[in-house]
Amino acid sequence: MTEIIQGSEEWVTIRLGKATASRIADVVAKTKTGWGASRANYAAQLIAERLTGTLAESYTNGAMQWGIDNEADARIAYEFHSDVTVEQIGFVGHPKITMSGASPDGLVGDDGLLELKSPNTATHIDTLLGQAVPSKYVTQMQWQMACTGRNWCDYVSFDPRLPEAMRLFVKRVPRDDKMIADLENEVRAFLREIDDKVAALKTRYALAEAA
Repeated sequence: MTEIIQGSEEWVTIRLGKATASRIADVVAKTKTGWGASRANYAAQLIAERLTGTLAESYTNGAMQWGIDNEADARIAYEFHSDVTVEQIGFVGHPKITMSGASPDGLVGDDGLLELKSPNTATHIDTLLGQAVPSKYVTQMQWQMACTGRNWCDYVSFDPRLPEAMRLFVKRVPRDDKMIADLENEVRAFLREIDDKVAALKTRYALAEAA
């Protein structure tokens, strides 16, 4: 586990070219006919990062910036609600898969993690009514648990624009070792594909330059 601050230059550097928890859902995304387009796009991003040593450009819209701006308040609301102190953390590498890791939103006690979301109001209301964690975030949290060895992760949806009783949704997701094992197999295969493509590109274009 690293002490670096999320979003810092050091944090960006340590994640370059690695499969991280927030994108594991893209790694395993499938359609009726095969792998989803998001998998190929993510692979291309990681290949480019490895070849250039530069972070791929990313787009931040208004909703995403809202989530960033409200993360601290969401954490404070969760701490008050759950009567805990959240320890912030930078990056955690997977213990067995070198080019992968996670950046949880916090450590809770000795066994828990925290995943914070500050979505738009429509999404937050749907969460309140459905009382369920979206599947892509379950995948993300399971990968965080795989990297940290922790046993549960609290999913938090926070929207300060609603009445106080409706602002915070908390649901605990327990560790699922079967799901983690399946994800690990998929990530290993994904990273092997990336290794092979990086090697092929370097070989082909080194030969071209030599010619």
